[in-house]
Amino acid sequence: MSLKSERRGIHVDQSELLCKKGCGYYGNPAWQGFCSKCWREEYSKARQRQIQEDWELAERLQREEEAAYASSQGAPSLTFSKFEEKKTNETKRKVQTVKKFFSPSSRAAPKKADSQEVKASSPSINRQASLETERASKDFIDFLKGFRRPGQDILKQCRGFIEAMQHKKELNIEEQSEYVQDFYQNMVDRLQSHSSFKGSPEGIEKIMDQIENYIMTRLYKTVFCPETTDDEKKDLAVQKRIRALHWVTLEMLCVPVNEEIHEVYELVVRAITAVIEMDSRRVPREKLTCITKCSKQIFNAIKITKNEPASADDFLPTLIYIVLKANPPRLQSNIQYITRFCNPSRLMTGEDGYYFTNLCCAVAFIEKLDAQSLNLTEEDFDRYMSGQSSPKKHDSEEWSPEECAGMKQMYKNLNLISQLNDRQQRIISTAKQLEKDLIDWSEGVTKEVEDIIEKYPLDIKPKGQSVVAIDSDNVENDKLPPPIQPQMFLG
Repeated sequence: MSLKSERRGIHVDQSELLCKKGCGYYGNPAWQGFCSKCWREEYSKARQRQIQEDWELAERLQREEEAAYASSQGAPSLTFSKFEEKKTNETKRKVQTVKKFFSPSSRAAPKKADSQEVKASSPSINRQASLETERASKDFIDFLKGFRRPGQDILKQCRGFIEAMQHKKELNIEEQSEYVQDFYQNMVDRLQSHSSFKGSPEGIEKIMDQIENYIMTRLYKTVFCPETTDDEKKDLAVQKRIRALHWVTLEMLCVPVNEEIHEVYELVVRAITAVIEMDSRRVPREKLTCITKCSKQIFNAIKITKNEPASADDFLPTLIYIVLKANPPRLQSNIQYITRFCNPSRLMTGEDGYYFTNLCCAVAFIEKLDAQSLNLTEEDFDRYMSGQSSPKKHDSEEWSPEECAGMKQMYKNLNLISQLNDRQQRIISTAKQLEKDLIDWSEGVTKEVEDIIEKYPLDIKPKGQSVVAIDSDNVENDKLPPPIQPQMFLG
């Protein structure tokens, strides 16, 4: 079987990782193959089309209602003044931009009642803030001190945005994501137009990383895996799927990694640790860093095994294997969280975006993995998935002398355990049969005793007859000598 045919179920052309609109950025399955920029444009167009369709439907229904009323009452046709007013209000309500957060009214001093409400809620929020949140706030403030006046403005905008987000918890997660992305774009525009940051894309990127770290640390508990989504349900489904695929081997995925090499084994362990560690991070950028760290460990493991640089065709199946072995907690929730709230520039370009896109492809492959993808028959695949059997293990006798002694001993012990398990099953089966025989014997003896008692019942005469003397029937009592009387001797 050729290498190409072996990988027919895993190979992903690099062009498939890019945005299907052809903009050159990395796409994402969560965005239907678009990059974040094109997805937002498509999403906005689709929403505007929906609004227009709803408006046309409402207008048509209004005309039909007016025509029916006019024909029944003979009254002149009603005007659309009220409906025009409703349309205007609806359009204004639908237009959602981040300008709300930076309008003069939002920067104006709040009313006394509003101020008291904010002051009353702040201590509660502060008391619930974790040490990590407090540390992120302190680091952000220390970072902005070096920018003086611009830094104060950035801090003010971020605090205003967080305060506004606290009052938008009733929105669905996609709308909250849109607010965050709009805020990122607005801040980038403000920084690029500021004289202190013109011509310094690296500086702007560094500031945006700090802004993301501060904002998402504060919003993490609210927007990560919210109850209004099915993220948790997807997490459980993926976790169950990965557990069911525990039997998948390196050979089935055509993974070019030799774990018998100690250095390679250490790199595989580090890659597994990095992808598991992703769930403990709060900031999308830090979660991406864990994915990047995992991917680099994979590339190094492949390079050491093959003695040559790894290719993309080698990387994806190895990443799939790492995900199967790690079974990362809340995998779908973390992917959705990164997709919704990460700075889009990181997902669209660079190594972070490339590795994240590959992780999404790996998860999609695991969800759709079938017998053909692993070069198995449908019967074998079904048996492995149901747990009826497992792929054939290596026989310790087949190992060559130069192979790892520990691996030989491990497979020898596995064979011994398998034999002991068979013996235990036979003993259990014999014990159950003995127990059944004893129960049958006891029931048989009991039945025989009952049959004998029924056939030969025990006849016990009742009591009540008077006691008579032994010699009561002797008619010659009068001829007997008198009974001997006891004599008392007084001498």
